[in-house]
Amino acid sequence: MNIDFRALFSLSPNPYMVLDRDLTIVWTNAAYQRSTMRSAEDLAGRNVLEAFPSEPGTDSYELLNASFRRVLETGQTDEIALIRYDIARPDGTMEQRYWSATHTPILDANGDFEVFLQHTVDVTELHELRTMREEIDLVRRADAVQHRNFDLESQTERLTRMFDQAPGFVCVLTGEDHVFEMTNSAYCELVGRDDLLGRTVAEAMPEVVTQGFVEILDGVRRDRKPYIGHAQEIYFEVGPDQPPLRRYIDFVYQPIVQDDEVSAIFVQGQDVTETVEASRRQDLLINELNHRVKNTLAVVQSLASQSFRNVEAAAGPRRAFDERLRTLAGAHNLLTDANWGTTSLADVIREATAGGGEPERVHIEGPQVALPPRLTVALSMTLHELTTNALKYGALSNETGTIAVHWSRDAERPAYLALEWREQGGPPVTAPQRKGFGTRLIERGLAAEYGGQAVMDYAPTGLVCRVELHIPAAQDLAEA
Repeated sequence: MNIDFRALFSLSPNPYMVLDRDLTIVWTNAAYQRSTMRSAEDLAGRNVLEAFPSEPGTDSYELLNASFRRVLETGQTDEIALIRYDIARPDGTMEQRYWSATHTPILDANGDFEVFLQHTVDVTELHELRTMREEIDLVRRADAVQHRNFDLESQTERLTRMFDQAPGFVCVLTGEDHVFEMTNSAYCELVGRDDLLGRTVAEAMPEVVTQGFVEILDGVRRDRKPYIGHAQEIYFEVGPDQPPLRRYIDFVYQPIVQDDEVSAIFVQGQDVTETVEASRRQDLLINELNHRVKNTLAVVQSLASQSFRNVEAAAGPRRAFDERLRTLAGAHNLLTDANWGTTSLADVIREATAGGGEPERVHIEGPQVALPPRLTVALSMTLHELTTNALKYGALSNETGTIAVHWSRDAERPAYLALEWREQGGPPVTAPQRKGFGTRLIERGLAAEYGGQAVMDYAPTGLVCRVELHIPAAQDLAEA
């Protein structure tokens, strides 16, 4: 039996309208024309939003337009539980009307979206019958549901925009095969492709499988524990005629647990390639600087050897000179290890007193203090001279003497540091008749570095040297 559905819909008492993808009215039945007080000729071929205009921004416009958009984007039936949409009377005045509408996509023989059918029900009387509690409650519930749906849609769109505009790369992977459900622009830019949604990681980016990242994702799903990668190297195949794109990334694979199961894995991170490469360039430059400084010190040592070779009684000065060079080299090594940033005061003391050969006889105590490069070198030379004097004349010249190095900050002057070198258990001390180079270096070497100074006290029980250092503030250290 062949049924003429066009004739059937034409005779239906329910209003129907057919729209194409451009929202152009293709056909209306007689019930629709009666409900809207319009003729078929007046409606056919017109855009529905022009035929029934509504102000953008109003609930009427936004609800109807959003429903049309969902049908066009998803190809699924969409319903509007309740919408106010006023209709123009023949005299031009507007009549307040309430509707319930269903939009159903119609597919062609190939299964492609062709047109969609709007079925509307005029519920104006139901809405206006205030005395009938059940109907009023129904309308109110429908209205509340509609507003909640509208709010949820707005929130979803807002979150989607925030997701896409996040500064770091973000994506969501679902299922055991890790299917891309969501990606943002930063993620697509990172991997060099945008055809990801609906595909598995292995399908979309086979190169990451061999690098072990899919195995890590499997472990996150299995163990339900996040995986955090720091400056992890990864490469992406961006095209058949282009070299692989090598990047370094900080990232986290965060399992999303729902109903005691991992429903998805949230991927978030930052591209730190520029930072890693800058750090490597800096390391290269520092190593080159270290190499050149050591070469320079070797040249200086060679020149001194040549200069002192034919000088009588030069063995002692020559050894002192070599030891000072070694101390300078030790301070330089500390700075190299710290990338020519700040160094630890405790490390500087240990390095400078290592020439004594018995570190257990040197006791150090004090809070953590960071020294800038210039002060590191100056203090290293000062401590070396103190150690040399202790070996020759002081606490380290016998088997029982000890040295205590203590430092503290001044509560009233936090920028200043007080350091005390105290020798005990050595031979009796007397003040020298004249000041040699070492003593002058101790007393004057710190004066040029941030206003530091050293005062020598030749107490009979052992030498005491009090040093005052001015440590720059953190921002001054950064500039230095």
